[in-house]
Amino acid sequence: MSVVQGFNPRTGEPFGEGVPKTSDSEVDRIASLAATAFDSWSAVSAAQRAVVLDALADALDAESEVLISTADTETALGVPRLTVELKRTTNQLRLFGEVLREGSYVEATLDTANPDIIPPRPVLRRVLRPLGPVAVFSASNFPFAFSVAGGDTASALASGCPVVVKSHSAHPRTSVETARVVSAALAAAGAPEGVFGIVYGTESGRALVQHPAIKAAGFTGSTGGGRALFDLAQGRPDPIPFYGELGSVNPTVILPGAATPDIAAGFAQSLTMGVGQFCTNPGLVFAPASIVSALGEAVAATGGGAMLNERMCESYRASTDALAASDLVSVVSTGTKPDEAWAVEPRLFTVPVKVFAENLEKLTEEHFGPAAIVVTYADPDELLPVLAKLPGTLTGTVHAAESDHAAASRIAEVLRGVAGRLIFNAWPTGVAVAWGQHHGGPWPSTTNPLHTSVGATAIRRWIAPVTYQSWPDALLPVELQDANPLGIPRRVDGVLGVH
Repeated sequence: MSVVQGFNPRTGEPFGEGVPKTSDSEVDRIASLAATAFDSWSAVSAAQRAVVLDALADALDAESEVLISTADTETALGVPRLTVELKRTTNQLRLFGEVLREGSYVEATLDTANPDIIPPRPVLRRVLRPLGPVAVFSASNFPFAFSVAGGDTASALASGCPVVVKSHSAHPRTSVETARVVSAALAAAGAPEGVFGIVYGTESGRALVQHPAIKAAGFTGSTGGGRALFDLAQGRPDPIPFYGELGSVNPTVILPGAATPDIAAGFAQSLTMGVGQFCTNPGLVFAPASIVSALGEAVAATGGGAMLNERMCESYRASTDALAASDLVSVVSTGTKPDEAWAVEPRLFTVPVKVFAENLEKLTEEHFGPAAIVVTYADPDELLPVLAKLPGTLTGTVHAAESDHAAASRIAEVLRGVAGRLIFNAWPTGVAVAWGQHHGGPWPSTTNPLHTSVGATAIRRWIAPVTYQSWPDALLPVELQDANPLGIPRRVDGVLGVH
């Protein structure tokens, strides 16, 4: 039997028993079971779904010791980092419980009849309703927060959609343990059979995204892998929404007033956090030449670590070695690395802005890991046409003193065309789970810049509008009934309120 084998990145040795790959027939069974569960799960009240999400969060917290130990061995991300990540994951589930209780996520909209306008308006009631079973593709670099019980799963379950997860091959044993907790917690809370399922192996993912029972998909991973699945989703007889979070270089602009040695330590910490395996890693820095040596010294003082798997390790080494050997950039500094199987060291390069602009496509390739390029400039305004040509990115950051505010405003105006989140005097690593968060951006950072994979509005991906015209009040969904029995925010004749 073919299996997905986990490994210890620190030693390169196999870890645990291999997990059997899911056959096409088993994918069909799991997806069909999710389709059967959809009617009953989507009919569960939002308030009760919130209770289930809270129970699931509690169950994951209760199993934290086993989950964190397994994930640390299988990913080498470290117990402190994984402890925080698991708590982020359970708090994410609780946030969606709050979203369900508050109720505005359904965007309930009521129009009364008006026969005197042209065209005449009948009674219209609009609400967002769940789409159906959702496929969730786990990420390699977040074994909890963007994986089996992560944000895509939490938001889809909250919306009323069953979930089928495709486990990531970098941490199959972690996926097995997490799925065990999730399945038991959902069953104990009375959720219908089939509301959660999981599959293993690359081929199972391809089969899953093409299965007719699946009505939408979420993905976090590489641009190549995401694009291949996106094309499969769009090539179906019935194309489905595919929300992919892909590659991102996350440009950071350090303006002259902020270009002091004090900024270097924060940059190096952000660059090397988690061995640089963050989708928000600051891989591209625009700064005055005067600050390059301080940035280099800070990076040289850092240590790398083991990457998540051998393929990522080899890719990082090959791409950064090729960059160092090219005549486009200069090597500023290199950090150290531990004596571990799949360990890499931080690397910092520099290039003048003119050379960068002439080779923009090549120099904006993502080097997934603790590497960055510092693009030096003399005048902030010379950055404006260059920034406008950057590929779509999750974040854009500006570091500025008060004397730089005019330039910062001009740069922000350009960055908002290529980035989903604009950051001021901070670093992009770390994505708060909150109502106001947007974790998305133009291609190739995501496949759809309208939506986010983090925060309250991530639920919007799995629900679609339905308008009821002239229906009797008693036959309407409870969110649209005249008395507003749930007491949720609604827009009535254009006015937003609890009415």
